Amino acid sequence: MNDKAQIRIKNLRLRTYIGFNEEERKNKQDVVINVLLEYPATKACQTDDVADAVNYRTICKQVIHHVENNRFLLLEKLTQDIIDICFSNPHISFAQVEVDKPHALRFADSVSFSLSRNND
Repeated sequence: MNDKAQIRIKNLRLRTYIGFNEEERKNKQDVVINVLLEYPATKACQTDDVADAVNYRTICKQVIHHVENNRFLLLEKLTQDIIDICFSNPHISFAQVEVDKPHALRFADSVSFSLSRNND
């Protein structure tokens, strides 16, 4: 048996400096982050030991700190940084990150960028 677990962090709303025009560089903007993490959960399911699981709270705190304390020109860079944070946990086998920038375009709810990575 090899259980594959999925953890989702949904609609994490943060504020950061994102963009390259003058107004974007002066004012923080909202971003909405969604993360999907996968890891082999067989041992965690059997032992009920947090050491065998993924501590999603720790990952979330790292993401919050990074996003709120840095500046980004591109959604691509911000998304890449978040996926790198996810893979700092050795249990992670797959991660997908989507970052939305609400109101980035006049007639659109948001613009988003998504990346996924397998730990091969």
